[in-house]
Amino acid sequence: MPETQESSSLRDRDPMFDREKEKYERPIVSREYILSYLESTGQPSTLEDIIADLEVSEEDQEALRRRLRAMERDGQLVRNRRGAYGIVEAMELVRGTVSAHPDGFGFLIPEGGGKDLFLSPREMRKVFHGDMVLGRAVGEDRRGRIEGAIVRILERALKQVVGRYYAEGGVRYVVPEDRRTPQEFAVVEGGELAPVHGQIVTLEITQYPDGRNMPQGRVVEILGEHMAPGMEVEIAIRNYGLPHQWPDEVLAEISHFSETVPEAIKVGRRDLRALPLVTIDGADAKDFDDAVYAEEIEDGFRLIVAIADVATYVRPDSALDKEATTRGNSVYFPRRVIPMLPEILSNGLCSLNPHVDRLCMLCEMETDMAGEVQRFRFARGVMRSQRRFTYDEVAAILAGDEDLRTQDAAMVPHLEVLHRLYESFAKARERRGTIEFDSQESRIIYNEQARIERIVAVTRNVAHRIIEECMLAANVCAAQYFRIHELPMLYRVHPEPSGDKLEDLRRFLGELGVPVRLPTHPRSADLARIIEDTRERGDSSLIQTVILRSLSQAYYTVDTGMHFGLAFPAYTHFTSPIRRYPDLVVHRGIQALLDAAGAEPQWFPQKALQELGQHCSMTERRADEASREAVNWLKCEFMMDKVGETYTGIITGVTGFGLFVALREIYVEGLIHISTLGEDYFHFDAQHYRIIGDRTKETFQLGDGIQIRVANVNLDDRKIDFERVIPEGQSGTAKNRRARRSRKDA
Repeated sequence: MPETQESSSLRDRDPMFDREKEKYERPIVSREYILSYLESTGQPSTLEDIIADLEVSEEDQEALRRRLRAMERDGQLVRNRRGAYGIVEAMELVRGTVSAHPDGFGFLIPEGGGKDLFLSPREMRKVFHGDMVLGRAVGEDRRGRIEGAIVRILERALKQVVGRYYAEGGVRYVVPEDRRTPQEFAVVEGGELAPVHGQIVTLEITQYPDGRNMPQGRVVEILGEHMAPGMEVEIAIRNYGLPHQWPDEVLAEISHFSETVPEAIKVGRRDLRALPLVTIDGADAKDFDDAVYAEEIEDGFRLIVAIADVATYVRPDSALDKEATTRGNSVYFPRRVIPMLPEILSNGLCSLNPHVDRLCMLCEMETDMAGEVQRFRFARGVMRSQRRFTYDEVAAILAGDEDLRTQDAAMVPHLEVLHRLYESFAKARERRGTIEFDSQESRIIYNEQARIERIVAVTRNVAHRIIEECMLAANVCAAQYFRIHELPMLYRVHPEPSGDKLEDLRRFLGELGVPVRLPTHPRSADLARIIEDTRERGDSSLIQTVILRSLSQAYYTVDTGMHFGLAFPAYTHFTSPIRRYPDLVVHRGIQALLDAAGAEPQWFPQKALQELGQHCSMTERRADEASREAVNWLKCEFMMDKVGETYTGIITGVTGFGLFVALREIYVEGLIHISTLGEDYFHFDAQHYRIIGDRTKETFQLGDGIQIRVANVNLDDRKIDFERVIPEGQSGTAKNRRARRSRKDA
């Protein structure tokens, strides 16, 4: 179509005209041109002003209206009460995400950083947790927080809500299970589902709150009774929006997969089937990502880490790949997994099951006796795991269990080589200064009725450490591989602690009398040395906890940053492609370099990789939070019949409202409210992680032991309340004071 005089004029004025012309047959003014115009006017402009000043023809005016509405939705523009459009930044508006608190208030977290805006319960009645909004600072509250007001809701985070259904006096409503959504929902007519009072349902939101009217929704799913086994997982899945059903397109794609590897795709791969590769995992593991083999060579070891080749089956831009991207990772709940890949892959074709052929990506390394990798290479392979070991079996064999050593006599020499290799890696780890925390994990044991029987400690043994060191070595080699070839990749970055946190840590250690000087930019070895030097002190657990809380959170990014905690200059994730999408991306990158053979590989743009890293960091946090919520539910359920019982515990958190205490015997955490600590006025000392009594000077500090009584269990709020068991001598003193007051009153 020939260019009109009008479009020719727009070409001269709009710097983005050529881009718009590629996208639309009839180009209109670009977003950049509109923003530039509004910035030049210095004030909001009406639609009529914009049409006139930008010389928009009558036939293009509807397209302009649509563009302005889209810019409103995206938070670039806002329309004031007289209908004039203004630039968000110029109108001192803040674009960000709502973070809700269970007590009804919330915060607006600015998208580009900066101070959060406090949102009062009144403002929170307009929005939900996760909503993208425009807000405005309107003043300060009595605590000095910047108060905010919601100006416009740009994007709703919730489409559905899961909660408990109530039908009372002709009124039907749902109370959400997510405590960050404290508003009740009116249930509207529609659909064929007829839930019973007290059941857990999924509600599709049909009307959002506006500050005056309560939200509404339609029941679209009945999950079952409130206390039904497995309900905690069903609720967590929906509260956190975890994708848990396979789309039809994915089911169609995986329908052609068989249980065996086709012979044709084994061709051209390195054949490892004769090597005694073994998997070593937990007793309840079903997907096996990795297998290992080591042998002694002159002045060191040769290590092969074979990882499931997921990339051969999950092709970029396929329906399966898009769903795996959305999920980001597998989510592990007690007794249930929401896998990143369908089971035919995660537990079948991709899983390195024993005695069957499997495709793999291998990292072959040669190390010296000091545990340093001297050479490495990557290759495609085909393998056959010779044995599926559990961690406990390997630990027992290495400890000298005669029955197991006889049973697996052929494998014992290979396991002993792996152990000697691990010892050299451990020395290198110590030289690097990797931070080692004395952490304690727990596992839930169920009875035949699917109820919790007990909660037990999980002890890491030497087999855990062998596999961990082998995987770390392979991950580091993968990171170095991309740095050598200068190919953009997702790295796992763990930044050093912030300046403020380091200053707080220096002050705290100094007041405890820990003789240490932390440099401005410490190495992990500096913190590791503090932990080791104070390990025999009575307050060692307190010191470790404060150091741990000074560390930043790890995330995925294309920047080749260091991993502070592990003390690696560059680190990535290569070893778990069945359950982590970034590992699958790393495999694709390695294969792209292998196929390119020195030429320029076809690869993702760096911006797309960065966005993928942000997404995978989010899905990782989402999975952690969902798993934690389900476990908290289960622990509350476990404690419901233990109200009144006494236990010993350790203080794991100190806040202005009380103490969090973890019980030693059963690995459950609860809260002692500050008002129940004793007959004194208690005050929170944030700087020293403690609470102190005014009169008695009684002190409760992070890491202290304490005896408690279970006071209350609230399953709906996932909360357990403890009360302090006051020692006999102090209890008598309190009784005497009460008796004296009674005599005085008389």
